[in-house]
Amino acid sequence: MDTAIGSVPAASDAARHPAPSASAPRDATLGRHLARRLAEVGARDVFTVPGDFNLTLLDELEAEPGGVRLVGCCNELNAAYAADGYARARAGGVGACAVTFTVGGLSAINGVAGAFSENLPVVCIVGGPNSNDYGSNRILHHTIGLPDFTQELRCFQNVTCYQAVVNNLEDAHEQIDTAISTAIKESKPVYISISCNLPSIPHPTFSRHPVPFFLSPRLSNQMNLEAAVEAAAAFLNKAVKPVLVGGPKMRVSKAWEALAELADACGYPVAVMPSAKGLVPVHHSRFIGTYWGAVSTPFCAEIVESADAYLFAGPVFNDYSSVGYSLLLKKEKAIIVQPERVVVGHGPAFGCVLMKDFLHALATRLKKNTVAYENYRRIYVPPGEPLSSEPGEPLRVNVLFKHIQAMLSGDMAVIAETGDSWFNCQKLKLPEGCGYEFQMQYGSIGWSVGATLGYAQAAKDKRVIACIGDGSFQVTAQEVSTMLRWGQNSIIFLINNGGYTIEVEIHDGPYNVIKNWNYTGLVEAFHNGEGACYTAKVRTEEELTEALEAALGPKKDCLCFIEVIVHKDDTSKALLEWGSRVSAANSRPPNPQ
Repeated sequence: MDTAIGSVPAASDAARHPAPSASAPRDATLGRHLARRLAEVGARDVFTVPGDFNLTLLDELEAEPGGVRLVGCCNELNAAYAADGYARARAGGVGACAVTFTVGGLSAINGVAGAFSENLPVVCIVGGPNSNDYGSNRILHHTIGLPDFTQELRCFQNVTCYQAVVNNLEDAHEQIDTAISTAIKESKPVYISISCNLPSIPHPTFSRHPVPFFLSPRLSNQMNLEAAVEAAAAFLNKAVKPVLVGGPKMRVSKAWEALAELADACGYPVAVMPSAKGLVPVHHSRFIGTYWGAVSTPFCAEIVESADAYLFAGPVFNDYSSVGYSLLLKKEKAIIVQPERVVVGHGPAFGCVLMKDFLHALATRLKKNTVAYENYRRIYVPPGEPLSSEPGEPLRVNVLFKHIQAMLSGDMAVIAETGDSWFNCQKLKLPEGCGYEFQMQYGSIGWSVGATLGYAQAAKDKRVIACIGDGSFQVTAQEVSTMLRWGQNSIIFLINNGGYTIEVEIHDGPYNVIKNWNYTGLVEAFHNGEGACYTAKVRTEEELTEALEAALGPKKDCLCFIEVIVHKDDTSKALLEWGSRVSAANSRPPNPQ
């Protein structure tokens, strides 16, 4: 049976798009069709930077009634980051950006690559050359000066799962639909190039409102599923103190509820890898924290690494998540469940088995075993509260995050920038319903500014709390102006410690020191009297308390930018440990020949 993707057009949609006459009506254009398709799959905001190759396309996207809104960004990289954040906020929905040929596309490609690494369906739309220029041996501006228009396409082939070059109207409908449906099926970015002279031309293939997307669901091979469950159940049922660990690929598999169901059924403790924080709720009765090797939350690593069997659902073991490949795990003790594959110990392996199906089925086959969770409860000591600051004492980072913890609620979402915020935000206990996002696999500094814009644009029911270091903020700062333009009320904590702290801990050098900015003054310049904005520069706990009272009270409808000035050496112990281990891994001498 087919599964519907996106929303089926309502009666009001039909009224907006009456049946066409025999000749294509004025609104039966490629650009209008694309707008309808994007709206159908939830991408109702398209993050754009105009350029001469995409201007007509932007006109058509904006002209479609009930279609999409164009959110103009300051540069293409930030537009791609915003599409990434938008896709995250919509739990499987699509994010989209629209830029111009080559100079725009190659600027956006870094953000698209990040979305690819994190399994996010982002549609990158590029206004391409005039259809008459293909094969003409002409040299166009915005290119590298060769009569070859494929450079941009060849670059995107490495970071997208499908590429469509639309340079005629006859198959444009099919190419666009295939691209968008592939993004949804694969949960990866796609690339669509549309010739600049085509978006506004009516064509009969666009005369009717498009039939809603229907995608055949992936199905597990039943024989393989049963065999995988039987092997896994036998493996786990003979263990004395097994544990469950959730990984980031639970997102693409939509398997977080299945893992929680499994934990309820079997009684095992459940931890998450750092990049899966937020996928398993903290309030789950068996939750024991973040497993991150030597920098795990307290008492979590002891339970995971002392287990005689562990099931990892959707893990990614890279040098960051494994703390320089230092995890004390043994393959023969592990069941690794990937989106469509299960491996038990050193083998056997079972393909064509969907993670969600496997976890649901396994929940009915495991014996109740609470030994590991009881061990956790026996050694667990509740964390202490940081000491309150003395009057006028310089603000400490642990005091800042004590206040951030206190302000969190279920109608908020936390976005953590690459760097020290990774480690401090891992300690936050998320209230039920509170979102959490960070980009661990790609780790592109500055990602969070654009992602905050995109997430807040999609999740109107949540207030976004962004924790960003000064070094990262300098990469993409200008997109705060777009947040102001669109009336967003996010709270940005700019943690000013005078440099690239995460790089300092991996490998220090003079290049890690940056020019200090007047960050609140910069945001005031962006504000320029237009929109609702509140800024504060805080150096003490008293000043922080005052700023938070304003941000949560009279300034709750404003974009709130709080610059927190801390000492450059006020660094979390977790970052120090992590940095030394990653540095050691990076510094290994070449293997002998």
